[in-house]
Amino acid sequence: MAKTGKSKSKQAARPATTRNGAVDSRPKPLVRQAERHAARAREKADERREEASGGIEGWVAERAGQWTLDGLDEKWMQRQKYLWNPLMDYWFRMEIEGWERLPAPPALVVGIHSGAPFVWDAWTVGVQWWRHFGAERPLHGTAHDALMAMPLVGRFFRTMGVLPAAQDSIATALAEGRDVALWPGGEVDSLRPWTKRDTAVLAGRTGFVKVAIRTGVPIVPVATVGGADAMPVLIRGRGLAKTLRLDKLARFQVFPIALSLPWGIAPAMLPQLPLPTKIRTAFQEPIELDHDPEHADDEDYVNAKYEEVRLSIQRGMDALARRRTFPVLG
Repeated sequence: MAKTGKSKSKQAARPATTRNGAVDSRPKPLVRQAERHAARAREKADERREEASGGIEGWVAERAGQWTLDGLDEKWMQRQKYLWNPLMDYWFRMEIEGWERLPAPPALVVGIHSGAPFVWDAWTVGVQWWRHFGAERPLHGTAHDALMAMPLVGRFFRTMGVLPAAQDSIATALAEGRDVALWPGGEVDSLRPWTKRDTAVLAGRTGFVKVAIRTGVPIVPVATVGGADAMPVLIRGRGLAKTLRLDKLARFQVFPIALSLPWGIAPAMLPQLPLPTKIRTAFQEPIELDHDPEHADDEDYVNAKYEEVRLSIQRGMDALARRRTFPVLG
């Protein structure tokens, strides 16, 4: 039975191997620790959703909570490759490296992304992972609750194996031995101005370090450049987001204006054709943590590991950016 966002449903016992037959690299005590943490995270998530019931906020919380680990649709992925393969190989001319650095599953892949809501540098990591591993080692991406709640967008995301960027879904996937990709900076990162396109922005959000500690997994930083050139953000629009109450209704802290096709200068949330930038991506060396749960409550330890991850991503971005030939076209 699949794990879902409803913690009140009966949860199946975790097998000795992952759902796809891969052996979990963690010792059994860490697996049990991860399962306990995931169970607590689902209970807390249920409580938050009940408190948020009613109105737009409640609708978003309820729909985003309808997640499952069975979302990755292999047949759908096989059909989509005729879109993604030419897009990555010819439009974005994507380069990706560092596969040899990946540890055995499960791992928490942490990076930055650009150009929301169409974060091409994040989507391409997920599709490249599928091209490299196939169904043997799925990667669950993560997305904002508002995107997961949208009727058509949310369904598409789920068929791609995407989970809400929430503690309950991430902890459950890691407890089940799944790899998870997370972009902690959220909209602050993805909608950063073009002038900061090569800056690693994690927005001071340290929750990913805590969940990695409690679930007993390493963190794999992933650096990428070029995605921000696909839709250059001109202004962040923080004041406009407050005026429209988007911070209250959908947890959006910014309402950016960007340069995009075919609109020219327009709100970044509109559907757009990405500019033909070159995306370069590289997995960095994994960062190991002390998995004593008490370290998750040690602010100094958590902040130090957060900074270690951020600096690893930044060094990787600096190295990739030095290969750039042209400002936008790469």
